[in-house]
Amino acid sequence: MVFDRFVFKEVHNSDIGARNPLNYPPQPPPEILFGDPTDGIYIGRTDALNTPFYWNPKELTNPHIVIVGITGSGKSYTIKSFLIRASIVWEANAIIIDWAGEYKEWVTQSKGKVIALGKGNYLNLLDLGGMKPYARIQQIVETLDLLTGVGRFPDQKRLLEWALEKAYLEAGFKLDSTQQFDELGRPLEPPTLKDVVRILEEKKELEVQARSFIAQEIENLIYKLKQFTRPGDDFFANKSTISLDELISSGLVDLDLSGLPNETMRALGALTVIQFIKEKMRTEDFRKTQGKIRLFVVIDEAWKISKDENSDIVMIVREGRKYGFSLIVASQNPTDIAEAIFSNAGTVFILKIKFENYLNYLQGSLRFSDYVRERILGFGVGQAAVNMAFHTPGKYVQTFILERIEGEEPLRDYFIMLNVVGDPMGSVSIRRDIFRARLRELGLSAEKVDKLSTLFDKNSNHLDIVTLIIEMDRLGMERKKMVEFFKELGIDDQTIIKALARAQAQVKGVDKSAELKLR
Repeated sequence: MVFDRFVFKEVHNSDIGARNPLNYPPQPPPEILFGDPTDGIYIGRTDALNTPFYWNPKELTNPHIVIVGITGSGKSYTIKSFLIRASIVWEANAIIIDWAGEYKEWVTQSKGKVIALGKGNYLNLLDLGGMKPYARIQQIVETLDLLTGVGRFPDQKRLLEWALEKAYLEAGFKLDSTQQFDELGRPLEPPTLKDVVRILEEKKELEVQARSFIAQEIENLIYKLKQFTRPGDDFFANKSTISLDELISSGLVDLDLSGLPNETMRALGALTVIQFIKEKMRTEDFRKTQGKIRLFVVIDEAWKISKDENSDIVMIVREGRKYGFSLIVASQNPTDIAEAIFSNAGTVFILKIKFENYLNYLQGSLRFSDYVRERILGFGVGQAAVNMAFHTPGKYVQTFILERIEGEEPLRDYFIMLNVVGDPMGSVSIRRDIFRARLRELGLSAEKVDKLSTLFDKNSNHLDIVTLIIEMDRLGMERKKMVEFFKELGIDDQTIIKALARAQAQVKGVDKSAELKLR
């Protein structure tokens, strides 16, 4: 009998599950990945079954997105492609809170609007954005606590609250009302942070005369606030020149923060805009959009406001769909983003990560398998793991691999010619966006990076290495950082030494008084 050939034995179900014929590939089912292609944002195809993946928040706990990956892995490429498609499919608006000015050129090319904060534009920290003064005061105190630590000093925090209340009252505002008009029915003009400092200074003089111990606390508080009110640094202490409605309803908008002098100023600008947007979405109830996102807010490399567990960003992600817009937080360093964001974001895109401690952090937060971890280590440009928090946890695989992000933005390469130093290789290339991002990381300002980009653009994306070194030096770039940059491109030490020497000789030959510092 044929049955004589069969042997029956007990087998543990874990052994059965390990046999590929009985395993569904590690990805959610097609009806979740694919859905209605006319109502989702196309991202790419899965690695396991080549299934098209359309991002749609209807199946997710919330519409917020985190994107992480090393420089050059495809973060900005993913963001740009995503926003372009969202504008086509859903007619969604998008605002990029642009920390380093990296998106402004692309936004201009895409017929969007660039608003540069700190270059003649102001944002009054005491604007209400549709809120009651009491609510706005609480937000202002929380923001200043995050940036200055005022909350660690109870007397200073109480004095700040009192001065803010007094500033609004002096301007004619009712603290518990959203309707703020004068006797003739005209909208009231909000006070500014300068008014708050003035009120505190008047209070200090009275306390000094009374020989009160509180005078010193007032002095300390004034010192913390004056960094935002000094002439030239008063970007948040003057009447607003930026319209919130313009920010969130003008299609694609880049809020360029690169003109602000430091990280604290940029963080204050970003937090203030996010708070205003959050309130605007709440009052207009953008949730009545049947799952379609009407506004995407992008925050790229904003470690100062993404890492703190008390930040508004963390609160928005934790509260899910409540505010009716999608927050996109991106960083090359996952540890610069609060773990609460990873744990609560509806979607996380993980591009190439090469540091073990970063992977430990991600795996601990998202709980993906060792198989996924090994794949991430070997990713090329544009490959990604996607983690999704579904409404019904455990029903589907939550982390799966994309073959690559299929983007919309055409890639542009810059070519650095080496033949001027006798190198037989001729040239090396680097993607334009990576070139710009890397030079920013090495300490060049956005304006200086723009100047180098312009040189390439004027020469059909080609520039010889000697000319590039001369221009880098003129812009104040240190020799060790030049060498680091060129070595990352794979240029050998001998070629770099020749190029540096040729640059020195060329400058001396053109102008005997000129000296390349090449520090």
